[in-house]
Amino acid sequence: MIAFSPAFINPALVSKITVQKKEKKMLKIIVLYPQPSDTAKFEKDYEAHLRLLHEKTGIPINVKPYKITKMLPTPAGLPQFYKMFSMPFSSLEELQATMSTQAMQDVAKDAQRISTGGLPVTMVGDED
Repeated sequence: MIAFSPAFINPALVSKITVQKKEKKMLKIIVLYPQPSDTAKFEKDYEAHLRLLHEKTGIPINVKPYKITKMLPTPAGLPQFYKMFSMPFSSLEELQATMSTQAMQDVAKDAQRISTGGLPVTMVGDED
C-alpha cells in the first residue's frame, strides 16, 4: 500500500531538480490509474472518489484545482494507463503537508480500492 507521508517525497531530490532553473517551479502530484477490469464500474467509482477528495479536503465541489486526463487507444492498442489525475502545489512543503494528512491518507486508500487494474502509480512532477 502506498502511503503519503513526508518521507514519500525525497526533499533532496526535489530540491536538486528545482534548483536547476532559477524561476519558481510548480510541483504536481500525478496519479496514474491502470486500465480497469471493468471501465463502467471504474467510472462510477471514480466519480465517488472525486466527491470523497472534495469532502475530505474541503474543496467546494464546483472548484477543480486538478486536471484529469483519460487516455485514448492508439493503433498499437490500449495504453498502459486509463486515467491520469494531476494537482499542482506551490511548494514541496505544501505538497508534503497536504499529503501527510489523515484526509489524504483516506483518499489514497480509496484510490487503491477503485483501481481494479492494479495499484495506481503515484509520482511527483516539476512543471516548467
